[in-house]
Amino acid sequence: MPKPALGLVDAQGRPKYGLHSFRHFFASWAIERGFTAKRLQALLGHSSIQMTFDIYGHLFPSLEDDHAKFAAGELEITAARATEDAA
Repeated sequence: MPKPALGLVDAQGRPKYGLHSFRHFFASWAIERGFTAKRLQALLGHSSIQMTFDIYGHLFPSLEDDHAKFAAGELEITAARATEDAA
């Protein structure tokens, strides 16, 4: 019996993943790369932004993520200024 190809099919040769699995993969990939919720809504054909947030809202960056980015940026600016002052 042949081995399942790339883990995409089970031992009986049936697909392990349905169309919606790939749809969810695409949505999470797009969010990770910075697509806006509104753009994702349009790409996925959702009738409302609420539908997009109901399904994928937990994947979008939170306020805590934003605060961490601001703090990291502030540290970079402070380090750059210190380097300039030392020169």
